Amino acid sequence: MTRLAIAFLLAPIAALAQPAPAQPAPEAIGPWQLACVTDRMTDRTACTLRHRDWVERPSVGVGLAFEILDRGGRMVPAVTARDLSLDSISRGLLAVAGSAQLRLGTNAMMEMPCGLEGRSLVCVPRSADAPRAAQELPTADRALVRMAGLGSNTNAATAPAELRLSDTAAAIERLRSRQPAGSVAAPPEPGLDLGGMLGRLQQLIR
Repeated sequence: MTRLAIAFLLAPIAALAQPAPAQPAPEAIGPWQLACVTDRMTDRTACTLRHRDWVERPSVGVGLAFEILDRGGRMVPAVTARDLSLDSISRGLLAVAGSAQLRLGTNAMMEMPCGLEGRSLVCVPRSADAPRAAQELPTADRALVRMAGLGSNTNAATAPAELRLSDTAAAIERLRSRQPAGSVAAPPEPGLDLGGMLGRLQQLIR
C-alpha cells in the first residue's frame, strides 16, 4: 500500500477526530448525570444519561462509560465510548469482536455485544436480554461490568468494575421527560463514519 493511499484513507478519519462541541453542564440525579442537546434545525433532542463513575477511566484515548439508552422505547443499560478517534482505535476493535459482561445486583450476568454507531462504541443487551435488563436496572443496587474480547484490557481473571447504583428509576423518568418518545435523534446512517473507515482500512491491508 502506497503512502498516498494511506494518506487518502486517514484524511477523512482525521476529520472525524475533530473535537466535539462543548456540552451543557449535566443535571445530577443521584450518581447519574443527564445532559441534553436539542438540534435547532430538526427539533430532535439527544440526551446522554451516564453514571458519574467510569467503567474504564480515560487515560490514552476515550474512557468507557456506563449509560442508560432508549432502545425502541425500552430503557436499557449500555457501555459506551463516545467520539472515538485514531488515538482510541483499540476501542474500535471492541466493535469487531468485543462485548461487555454485565451483572445487575445479584441477577445473572448477561453479555452485551459491542458495535459502532457513528463515531461511538456502544455495547447493549441482545434483543432476547433487553426486557430482563430493562426490568432489573431500576432496582439494582450495583452494576458489575467487565469488557471481553479483542481490544479490551481485561481477561477472565480481571476484577470487574463495580458501580454503585441509586435513584435509577428517577433518572429514567427524568430522561423520558427531557427526551420524549419520537424526539430521539435517529441513529447515524451508514457512510463515512468510523465503522466505514475501519472497513476500508481492512480492505486495503488485505
